[in-house]
Amino acid sequence: MSEKLLRVEHLYQYFPAGGFGKNKRFVQAVDDVSFYIEKGETLGLVGESGCGKTTTGRSLLRLYEPTKGRIIYDGKTLLDTGDVPLMNEDGTPVTENGAPKFGRKVSVDMKPYRREMQIVFQDPYASLDPRMTVGDIVGEAIDIHHLAKDKQDRYNRIQHLLEQVGLNSEHANRYPHEFSGGQRQRVGIARALAVNPKFIVCDEPISALDVSIQAQVVNMFEDLQNEMGLTYLFIAHDLSVVKHISNRIGVMYLGRLVELADSNELIFHSVHPYTRSLISAIPIADPKTARASKRIVLQGDVPSPLHPPSGCRFRTRCPYATDRCAAEVPQWREVSPGHFAACHNL
Repeated sequence: MSEKLLRVEHLYQYFPAGGFGKNKRFVQAVDDVSFYIEKGETLGLVGESGCGKTTTGRSLLRLYEPTKGRIIYDGKTLLDTGDVPLMNEDGTPVTENGAPKFGRKVSVDMKPYRREMQIVFQDPYASLDPRMTVGDIVGEAIDIHHLAKDKQDRYNRIQHLLEQVGLNSEHANRYPHEFSGGQRQRVGIARALAVNPKFIVCDEPISALDVSIQAQVVNMFEDLQNEMGLTYLFIAHDLSVVKHISNRIGVMYLGRLVELADSNELIFHSVHPYTRSLISAIPIADPKTARASKRIVLQGDVPSPLHPPSGCRFRTRCPYATDRCAAEVPQWREVSPGHFAACHNL
């Protein structure tokens, strides 16, 4: 049986969006999300823009402090808020940055875990400091965690990291603006690898790159995983890319997971209407097969996370919605071994 490296249980991430007192409004970016990632595997996370993929990744690394939930990494509890909100003496709920605050039973200092848990950001143009050389960008984490014995050791580590991601040693003295988008993303990957992590959140790392470069970066992620035994949470829009790199795939819609399964199982035996619509949008290279396939076009727009629909959040766009879908939140259940979904019509 494989060992679980990361477990996320009932994760909530609400952001304040104006209003006062009882009229306080919150963006429900992530709402009751639970999953696990086994050591050495890649879990893909897909969905439309604004569905909460990136917020989920940043919250489990606690770059965003979760509103509520439990995060367990390698058997160690990094965060456990408990289930009871804190209350003031006058009976009003305690808030933190405008969101309800829950009693944190466990909330550890994350600095020791930064060496093991890293992130590759989506935008290689914005995630690199333009005033720092590539050598300093990659070496910054080495300095913070005191990983180099001396200057020569630091220099050697930086050179090795750049070579690992397909860059030359001479690139260490250049600035980010001197590189292409693909090269900048390689610098971001080298920075994440600088502390020899075990787990990396890949936050749409290829969406800002040319198609010709995307395949190179995806293949590099796979090579690094095989070489270093890395575990990935791979966030992306392109379901075909996620299928290629992921062992399992989770599908999010408006802050909630709607389906989770093995990548092949999800592609060929999906059960949720939203997942099926995403799969139908995957381009097919064979013209005859493409003409024979039926595209499932969803009607309407994604509702606002400020005022999500009652019951099933997908019901406003679902062709199979019933009165029950508006009245009850569908339960997250196992429809076949290792295949989970949340839908009343299963």
